[in-house]
Amino acid sequence: MKGLGLARRGEELSLLCLGAHSDDIEIGAGGTILSLIASGVKLHVHWCVLSGGGSRSAEAKASAEAFLEGSSSSKVEIADFEDSYFPIHSRSIKHWLIDVRSRINPDIVLTHARLDAHQDHREVNQLTWNVFRDHLVLEYEIPKWDGDLGRPNAYVPLAADVLERKVQFLHKYFGTQRSKDWFDRDTFVGLARLRGMECRAPERFAEAFTVRKARIF
Repeated sequence: MKGLGLARRGEELSLLCLGAHSDDIEIGAGGTILSLIASGVKLHVHWCVLSGGGSRSAEAKASAEAFLEGSSSSKVEIADFEDSYFPIHSRSIKHWLIDVRSRINPDIVLTHARLDAHQDHREVNQLTWNVFRDHLVLEYEIPKWDGDLGRPNAYVPLAADVLERKVQFLHKYFGTQRSKDWFDRDTFVGLARLRGMECRAPERFAEAFTVRKARIF
C-alpha cells in the first residue's frame, strides 16, 4: 500500500487540530503528530480545544505541550464552550472557528468524525466542513462505549515506540479520565493494532482517519 507522502523530512507542514474536549486530539491523532515530529517534518501546529475549564483546562495545556515538543512552532487555544451542549452553541462556535480561519491557513485540518455518536463531536465536524471549505480535512476517531467506530479510509502507520509515548502521555496528563472503564492501554493499543492490520503497517500499528473529499493533483 503506497502512501501519499504529504510531508517529508525537512519539509514544512501546518496542521489545525480541533477537539471538542481536552483529550480528543491526543486520542484521535496524537500518534500521528508525534510521528510527524519524529520524522523530521517541520511541523507548525495550531491546537484548539473548544471546551475547557478547571482541571481539564490545565490537563489540556500540559498534554498539548508534551505532544508538541519538538515541533517547529505551536499555539494552543482553549475555548470555554459548555461541555455536552455544543449543538445549542453552534452559532457561537462557528464564529469562533471563523476567527481561527482568519488567522491561519493550514495545510491539513484534523477534526472529529461525522458519524461520531457524541453530540459535541458531531457539531465540531459539521462546523469544520462549513468553515474550512478549501482545506484537506482528516476526520479522526474516538473509541468509547457508544460502539460508533466507522470504516476509515486513510491511515498513518505508527512505530511501536511512538504508540507507547502516546499511551504514556494519555495516562500521565488526563487524571480526570483514568476512572473511565474504556480509558486504558488495552483500548488504545488494541485499536491501533486493528488499524495497523488494515493498512499492513510495517510496525503493526496505525491511526486511522476518514477523508471525505480531497484534490489529488
